Amino acid sequence: MELINRDHITVEFFFNRTKDKFKITNFTGERGFTRKIKEPNLHRPGLALAGFVDLFSYSRIQIFGNTEIRYLQSLDSGKRRSALEGLCRFDIPCMIISNGIEPFPEMMELSEIFDIAIFGSPDNTTRLNFFISDFLNDQFLPQESIHGSLIDVYGVGILFTGQSSVGKSEVALDLVERGHRLVADDVVIATKKGEGLLMGTGTDISKHFMEIRGLGLINVEKIFGIRSIRYQKRIEVVVNLEIWDANAEYTRTGLDDSTTTIMEVELPYVRLPIVPGKNITVITEVIALNYLLKHYGYDSAKVFQDRLARKLKEADGKSFSRGIDYFEHDFE
Repeated sequence: MELINRDHITVEFFFNRTKDKFKITNFTGERGFTRKIKEPNLHRPGLALAGFVDLFSYSRIQIFGNTEIRYLQSLDSGKRRSALEGLCRFDIPCMIISNGIEPFPEMMELSEIFDIAIFGSPDNTTRLNFFISDFLNDQFLPQESIHGSLIDVYGVGILFTGQSSVGKSEVALDLVERGHRLVADDVVIATKKGEGLLMGTGTDISKHFMEIRGLGLINVEKIFGIRSIRYQKRIEVVVNLEIWDANAEYTRTGLDDSTTTIMEVELPYVRLPIVPGKNITVITEVIALNYLLKHYGYDSAKVFQDRLARKLKEADGKSFSRGIDYFEHDFE
């Protein structure tokens, strides 16, 4: 596993990724596109416009809401320009104006002088802050590159790990053929989105391509259609494929739940030995269904343990009876 930390994004990257998603308008073309956004927090520059810049968080994106706009409207052109110039002399990444308001002429003039991008949004300031903060937080979250395959099986995100050439891609391909959905193969980028929440996706290069040894590269989306893929999925279970080892101990009852930790998120962990004739695909489907049962409060292993303990107590050392009391007339 390899940890990936992003220390900045460019204003150009920010605009290109948000213009359609959040209806961001560009008032200044490519001006200021090379400037860097180095932190996920936003800033309302009300005090800075009034002249108090001792605590000015100039390294953040500057959001102009109704308060800032009303204050600037209350000034004459010369004072408005002076207030904005005090802002622009700092190395701010860019400005965004909310509520569908267009920039003042003085803003446009200073944008050209200081090479600063000005964007606009139809959303109110609260809504704009939420969306932009969520996007920036996602960009600056730590990420981890994992060698494996991520599949959505019955809505459960299953991450296959294991040594190279053990058969992760082949199992993933078989699951896709059975109607499940590929998220990523070979390299999975994991991001911790919240406490106990780990999201996974592929890389921008491989996306839904898959390498099958002996066959080569295939495009899963083109072969199986749009129903066979998804771009992101929560990682919920880790299944480690390994060659059968006669000396190793594998769980028999499922009572001893194993876990593994990825980016401080604890996940259920299944060691799945591979032997000739073992149907890994069907077993994976059962792993997903069993996870769903546990999620909704039913644990098969514990139910069986309770039933066994109760029967042993009732039998008082005697042998067990058969599963039904009476064979009806059904001899097929």
